[in-house]
Amino acid sequence: MAYKVAVFDAKPYDKDTFNKVNEVYGFELSFFKEHLDRSNVVLAGGADAVCIFVNANVDAYVIDKLCAMGVKLIALRCAGFNNVDIAYAAGKIKVVRVPEYSSHAIAEHTLALMLCLNRKVHRAFIRTRDWNFSLNGFMGFDMYGKTVGVIGTGKIGKTVIGVLKGLGMNILAYDLYPDHAFAEKNDIKYTSLDEIYANSDVITLHCPLTKETEYLICEESIAKMKDGVMLINTGRGKLIHTKHLIEGLISQKVGYAGLDVYEEEGAYFYEDCSDSVLTDDVLARLLSFNNVILTSHQAFFTQEAMGNIADTTFENISDFFAGKEIKNEVVYQAK
Repeated sequence: MAYKVAVFDAKPYDKDTFNKVNEVYGFELSFFKEHLDRSNVVLAGGADAVCIFVNANVDAYVIDKLCAMGVKLIALRCAGFNNVDIAYAAGKIKVVRVPEYSSHAIAEHTLALMLCLNRKVHRAFIRTRDWNFSLNGFMGFDMYGKTVGVIGTGKIGKTVIGVLKGLGMNILAYDLYPDHAFAEKNDIKYTSLDEIYANSDVITLHCPLTKETEYLICEESIAKMKDGVMLINTGRGKLIHTKHLIEGLISQKVGYAGLDVYEEEGAYFYEDCSDSVLTDDVLARLLSFNNVILTSHQAFFTQEAMGNIADTTFENISDFFAGKEIKNEVVYQAK
C-alpha cells in the first residue's frame, strides 16, 4: 500500500528533492504551494499524513479538521515545532520533526552574516557595480581575539562554536542545560545571559523559541550590551523584538544585525513579493539600515541539508505507518 502524503509549502526545489528521495520510499505525494492553515486544510483530504514547514499554522481548528479527514500524522520537515499546538495534538494525532539536518549549513551561514556585516561585503558589491572603488565607510575589525556570546548550545550552537574558535574568538556560552564536558574539551565558558550581554562583541542566537525565550532580545537586554554590538539570529524570528532592535540600531547601541529570520516572516519569506507593495512598516524600516543584512530564512538551504530533511521526513513517516518506534516524535510535556 502506498501511503498518501500531502506536502504543503512546496517550492520547486522541495519537489525535486522529495521526488528523488521518494524513489526509495514509494509514497504517493501531492504537492501544494500553500502554507497549511485553517483556510486550506481541506486540501489534506484523502491524505494519510501531511508534511509541513516553518510557516504553517496548525492550531486546534486545523488539528480537528485533519483528524476528521483521517489524517494520522503531522510531519514537520524542520526542527522547530512552535507553529503546531502540541498540547492540543496530544492524544489526537502524532507529530514528528527533523531535529537535525545539517548543523554545518546553519553555522556556515551564521559565519557568512558575521563576516559580510563586519567587512561590508554586501555594500562593497553594490558600490563596485557602480564603478566606485572608494573604501570610505568600509573599515571592519579583526574577529580574532573578540568575544562572541553563543546563546543555545545544541548541535547547531556547538558547530557554530567550533567554527568561531577557528577564527580565534573567545567564546562565552549560555544554555539552560549546559554541556560541561563539551565546555571543558573545547575550552569555552558557560556563563549567565547578563555576562554575555555585558562582555560580548558579537551575540549569536541558536536556542529554540519557547515562552521563556520569546523576545529574549528586547529593550531591556539590549541596554545591557556593549555599544556597537553585533547581533546574529539564524534561529527563530521571535527571539528578537524587532521594534526594540530598530530602536537599538537608531541609537547605535546595536552596530550590526544579521538576520535570517523575522518575527512576521510568514507573509513574505519564500515568496517573490517584488511586484507587491511592502505593507509591513517594521520590516520596511529594518531593510532601510545599511548595517543590517536580512536573508530569507535560508541558513539551512544546502544540497546536503535538503537531502537530509527529505530522508529523515520520509523515514519518520515510514516508521510511523510500519508501527516502529518513532525516533523523532514531538511529545507534549505538561509543565
